[in-house]
Amino acid sequence: MTLYTVVRSMRLPFLVLTPACVLVGVATALATSGAVAWLDVCLALTGALAAHIGVNTLNEYQDFASGLDALTVRTPFSGGSGALVTDPGAATAVRWVAILSLAVTVLVGSYFMARYGSALLPVGVLGLATIVLYTGWLNRRPWLCLVAPGLAFGPLMVMGTHFVLTGEYSLLAAFASLIPFFLVNNLLLLNQYPDIKADNQVGRRHLPIVYGRRFSTQVYGIQLGFAALLVLAGVAAMGLPALSLLVLLPLGAGALAWMGARVVGNSLRPSRKPWAGTLSPLCQPHWCWRLRW
Repeated sequence: MTLYTVVRSMRLPFLVLTPACVLVGVATALATSGAVAWLDVCLALTGALAAHIGVNTLNEYQDFASGLDALTVRTPFSGGSGALVTDPGAATAVRWVAILSLAVTVLVGSYFMARYGSALLPVGVLGLATIVLYTGWLNRRPWLCLVAPGLAFGPLMVMGTHFVLTGEYSLLAAFASLIPFFLVNNLLLLNQYPDIKADNQVGRRHLPIVYGRRFSTQVYGIQLGFAALLVLAGVAAMGLPALSLLVLLPLGAGALAWMGARVVGNSLRPSRKPWAGTLSPLCQPHWCWRLRW
């Protein structure tokens, strides 16, 4: 039973996001250097998957320990797996999987730093900080909560992959990383809607709680528009191949989700004006971020 619970806590269906983002970095590396070492690609993917598993299992453990899991009404895309609610005895095992997964990420990062030097250090430190501070800090800061998932899977993962394959950063990788940045932000933002009541009970303050669903849906639409514009601009001015325009097809599903969210409307009244909390992440002492990746 414990093994099954641990596997559920990893949230395997959502791990597909990691190779999708790593492959963006592989593509930019191929575009700028012409060839990559496929063993390095496998190592980069291993480190990224370990980080993703680490953040998932750590979030599962911390949400169970805080009592939030007992309050959440789960959907296929939000609320976590609920595995520890049905098997609380596996909590220690899930915590150790989180620790070991992060250790694997650190080992992979250390290997590449030994090869390329300290230029990779900022990506690694910021990524680990996002993971560790995640559930206990970021979710009480609505604007940081909004951008943290996109930062992790966009600039950090894409540019980090590009760097370990080429030994340098590039403008193309930075540009391409902004597309998953906006899309992953939207993924987590929309998944917060079903958990507003439960998250509010434990003191979380993500965007839908602080500013309401209507404002959050407007933010979702803006980010979706930016992602589409970046694809068009990339093909027109950054050298992205014309086949990149195929990305616009699945963005249509994002547009449908945006229209659906608009129908839901604003069931929570914003607690303050949208611009009033812009500086609050710098002024308040505790962060917390509920992750459902």
